[in-house]
Amino acid sequence: MKIYSWNVNGIRAVQKKGLLEPFMSKHKPDVLCIQETKAQPDQVAEEMEAFFPEYEQYWCSAEKKGYSGTAIFTKHPPENVICGLPEDIVKKYKLEDNYGDTSKEGRVMVAEFEPFYISTVYTPNAKDDLSRIPMRLEWDPAYLEYMDRLQQEKPVIFCGDFNVAHNEIDLARPKENRGKKGFTDEERAGINAMIEKGFVDSLRYLQPDTPELYTWWSHFGGARERNVGWRIDYVMVSEALTPVLKNAKIHPNVMGSDHCPVSVELSIEL
Repeated sequence: MKIYSWNVNGIRAVQKKGLLEPFMSKHKPDVLCIQETKAQPDQVAEEMEAFFPEYEQYWCSAEKKGYSGTAIFTKHPPENVICGLPEDIVKKYKLEDNYGDTSKEGRVMVAEFEPFYISTVYTPNAKDDLSRIPMRLEWDPAYLEYMDRLQQEKPVIFCGDFNVAHNEIDLARPKENRGKKGFTDEERAGINAMIEKGFVDSLRYLQPDTPELYTWWSHFGGARERNVGWRIDYVMVSEALTPVLKNAKIHPNVMGSDHCPVSVELSIEL
């Protein structure tokens, strides 16, 4: 079973470039978790269903049009699909700031299948001036509490744009970026907390020491061509799933966004 995750930075833009179909045809994901759709279902769902009839599509859009949003495309009908964080978690944490209410931005989606849950997440960006670090100190534990709650029922796979490089190996220029957006101690602690809860960074589980595995590149200075990038997109899996984890990959040759897709393959059939 192949599970892919991709921050498309606007699904309509990727489709207009003619890059979504070749990706789907070549990689044939069983489940595709999408972040930053920047679309409402009525803007894209009909077209997507026409292009990809073999997939059921589920959308979780932001209240604000053209912003944020997640989606799940799946060849296998899920038992249940949930958009957003649970109400009690939203009430427990301070998820609204001067930039907006992150609980109303379509940032989280969960699909339940018989053997496990799959979640897609688009984590809020800390901002260049780090003005959203306080939000991250609320968001990261809120989302992790949700994933851990699901994990008490069955294994969980959660994936998406976490907007942080975990360790120095996960970005091209760690010394220059230490303490900056995406590589602060506070953001990195969010990944540590996931690991402490029994979730495994699938790529580093299988390739602990492989450098230059990046998933996001700046538009400036030919960063992608020179592979001066960051690994900020992850597939985390419950430790119980590691025996069936066949591979974990990044796909830097897939164009269309400033992020590339990431994937895992599990020796499980739905």
